Amino acid sequence: MKNFWLRKWTGYVIVEIKTKYPERVLNQLFQSGTILWNVSRISEELIRFSMFMKDHHKLDEIEAKEAIEIHFMKPKGLPVWLSILKNNIGFLVGAFIALLFLFILSNMIWNVEIRGASPALTYKIEKQLKELGVRIGGLQFFVDPPEVLQEKITKMNEEITWIGVNIHGTSYSFQVVEKEQPEKEKPLSPRNLVAAKEAVIVDYFVEKGKPLIAVNDYVKPGQILVSGLIGNDNEQRIIPAKGVVLGKTWYKTETEVNMKTKKPVLTGKTKNKNGIKIGSLYIPIWGFGDVPYKDTKVEEEESKLKIFNKTLPFSFVQQSIKEVEYREITYTKEEAKKLALEISKKDLLRQLPEDSKIIGEKILHERIDNGKFKIAILYDVVENIATEQPIIQSN
Repeated sequence: MKNFWLRKWTGYVIVEIKTKYPERVLNQLFQSGTILWNVSRISEELIRFSMFMKDHHKLDEIEAKEAIEIHFMKPKGLPVWLSILKNNIGFLVGAFIALLFLFILSNMIWNVEIRGASPALTYKIEKQLKELGVRIGGLQFFVDPPEVLQEKITKMNEEITWIGVNIHGTSYSFQVVEKEQPEKEKPLSPRNLVAAKEAVIVDYFVEKGKPLIAVNDYVKPGQILVSGLIGNDNEQRIIPAKGVVLGKTWYKTETEVNMKTKKPVLTGKTKNKNGIKIGSLYIPIWGFGDVPYKDTKVEEEESKLKIFNKTLPFSFVQQSIKEVEYREITYTKEEAKKLALEISKKDLLRQLPEDSKIIGEKILHERIDNGKFKIAILYDVVENIATEQPIIQSN
């Protein structure tokens, strides 16, 4: 074991010598005090052995006296490695600096996001985070762990119920839950609830006021549904009526669909482009040149780059640009009708209040005219028909 480490530290070399008298060479080396090992005879005139590098000059002395051919095969040991390092010092220093640079980038804060807070509270928390070292361009080494940040921010802001801290690579995300402040109800003026449109009453809920309708009643626009005048003949008072009255109403729609239309179809031709995205900046690295297609569909896949489990502030983007052709198609009557019904219902739902519901439909008429399918539909809709009507008090 001692000899092994000695060889490693001082360095040694494997030597092949070709001569008519190999034994004479070995004897001269032994007599000069040279240490040899792994001595082997390859052929009648060729021998191989290992020796320390510091003794290789003794072979030069023998070579001056004897007719020999010397071939140094494999230098090994620490001096050899030091020589390699010396010859490649520039590359090693560059690689070290690059790794150090990537390490710093991967531990730098590139994004800070605060969600769930009002604008005023968001501004306040941003200032507090900067004081705690959480800022774009700051290093994560000098930032407290998430649980400590959570505790400090909560103590600094009485209006916060809870704040969550998440670290995604080089991004810090803060989810804020503010304390709910009870809203003060504005005083309401005396009023009735009247019908906004003609309907048949389906259901109602009265919180304040006197209901003047029943289920299945037909009402006209302006008719009082819930009165703000309550009490009896001897004693009456006026209040703001409050409630919900659901009525079945009717909507008529007319929709047209072209029997012939153009539909986009992929041809199978594709051009690929690759690039690097840094923030909003896109740098192309492959697939230069114009796209040779008139109409296209672009599919993009973005892959975040990571190092040491940290997400770097740039990503690799692959774009697939596919050629599209518009081909004319002709609908059958049933296909056009189905499409018209879908369009009609979607258009109506966009017009209706949020809590409304379509409960029925009836086709009034349908026809094909000048290459268009035309249809008229009557929809039954349940919606809140109550609207406010102020009660004007006379002196």
